[in-house]
Formats: sequence, C-alpha cells, structure tokens
Amino acid sequence: MTIDIRKVTAHIGAHVSGVGLSEPLGEETRSALREALNVHKALVFDGVDLDDAGQQAFVRHFGDITTAHPTVPSVDGTPNVLPVDSERGRAANHWHTDVTFVLNPPQATSLRSLTIPPYGGETLIANSAAAYRDLPEPLRRLADTLWAEHTNDYDYAVPEEAVDEEQAAARAQFTSIKYRTVHPVVRVHPLTGERGLFIGGFAQRIVGLSVGESRKILDLLQSYVTRPENILRHRWSENQLVLFDNRITQHYAVDNYDHLPRRLHRVTVAGDVPVGVEGKESYSIEGDAAHYTSVAA
Repeated sequence: MTIDIRKVTAHIGAHVSGVGLSEPLGEETRSALREALNVHKALVFDGVDLDDAGQQAFVRHFGDITTAHPTVPSVDGTPNVLPVDSERGRAANHWHTDVTFVLNPPQATSLRSLTIPPYGGETLIANSAAAYRDLPEPLRRLADTLWAEHTNDYDYAVPEEAVDEEQAAARAQFTSIKYRTVHPVVRVHPLTGERGLFIGGFAQRIVGLSVGESRKILDLLQSYVTRPENILRHRWSENQLVLFDNRITQHYAVDNYDHLPRRLHRVTVAGDVPVGVEGKESYSIEGDAAHYTSVAA
C-alpha cells in the first residue's frame, strides 16, 4: 500500500494511512514515518488494531522504549505502558513536554485510545519550533542564552486545602523520587537542526533569576507556544494512535468531559540528552532515572 500523509493544520499534525501498524515495518516505511514526524511533529493513525504488545512493537521502530514512568505505576504486568486514565486523576491538564525533569526525556510519545468519552477529552499538541520562529528577534536572542530548571516537584497552582486525599496520594507518588534537571530554554533538534522552546509545566525557574522573575519570562515565552495557530486539537475516536515528537512539542489533556471515563495507553521512546544552541548539554542536579530510560545516541 502507498503511504498517504495529509496535513491537519499548517503548522502541526498529519493523518497517516496506508501503513499496517500491527506488522513489522520495512526500512523504507520506517524512514518515511520518521521524516513525516520530523516535518509534521504529530501523526494520527486511524483504525489501528493494536493491543499493548502491538503498540510497544510499533513504537520500537523509532528506538528503545522507556519503562512507563520514573515514579508512576505502569499497567499491571506491562512495565513499559502507562495508563492515562481519568480514574487515576487528571494531572495532565497543563501544558507540558513529557518527563522533562529527567536528564534525557523521551524523544517521542505514543497514545492509543481505549475508552473515549462521548464528548470532550481532546488532546492539544503544540509545535514549539513554530513558537520559536514566532518570537521577535530580541526575544529569540534572549531565549537562546537561557537555561531552566525542570522538576517533578512543581507548582500545581492549587491551594493545599483544595486537594483531596486521593489527589494528595497521587502527588506523593509522582514526587516519590525527586528530580531536578537543567535544560536549555531553546533546544536544537538532533535530526532537523530546528530550534524549539523547551519549557512547559515542569520548567520552574530560569537559572540565575528568582522564581518571580523566572515566571514572568517563562509565561511570556509559553504564550507563543500556545498560540492557536501552533496547536493541533485532536478529538479522539476509538482505535486511534497518535505519535508526537516530544523533543519539539508540548501537549495538554483537556478536562472538559465531566466525570466520564477516558483511558489511553502511553508508550514512549528513549531520548537523547538535550543540547542548546551553543552545543552545551543538559545536566542533572538531583535524581537518577537509569531505571526509567536508556540514553539514545
């Protein structure tokens, strides 16, 4: 079959058809999908016939896979699959790039739909390379020089008295191992050479600035990431898989489906250590993620 790739928006997203995800991919197909991911940042596959094992097998075409998460439990008996389940909480309704609090965050994330609410529950995915290109030249020059500390012990912006017992337990699990890592605010993509804003919800402080000063700068830069023109708003259907480049996107799970069930399964690809515009690599301050991920070459 011929691979058909159709853009969803001008800046991000493509629908892909003509690929049987349950079968081993030939080198030509794998290369075509990698190129499509480089160009479009997020790929949508409809009508996929995959279980957890099949999702992992497909994702392995892009590199070694990580375990489910550094601190959050996996699907029972499947250590590399993370349940994204409304019954476990809705902490993903903030803009973020997956697991940036470790030294080498995943290079790519796959999400597969299992249970979809009859309305709402979209996933927003933003192109952070387009955001960087949107910056006025003085802001680009400033951003190129900045480094930010990312941590899983982040500011939830929710008062403690508003957190119930279940939410408190989830937070305790999420921070059971504390991570602090410094990444460049502008990351150079290792395959395309594009520059993208590498920030999001786990970025809490600009190195050399106070928390208050950092927040103002991070909020300003983040406002370019979340411009509507840079966002794919994906409305889930049954039996879909979305694959996005975690090195140059952010995403947000919209909590607009009341208390209805919503469940996706996530498998991620081990990533490289981020590099800034001057060629300097990220560095870890606290927390060892060796149990979670290998380092991609």
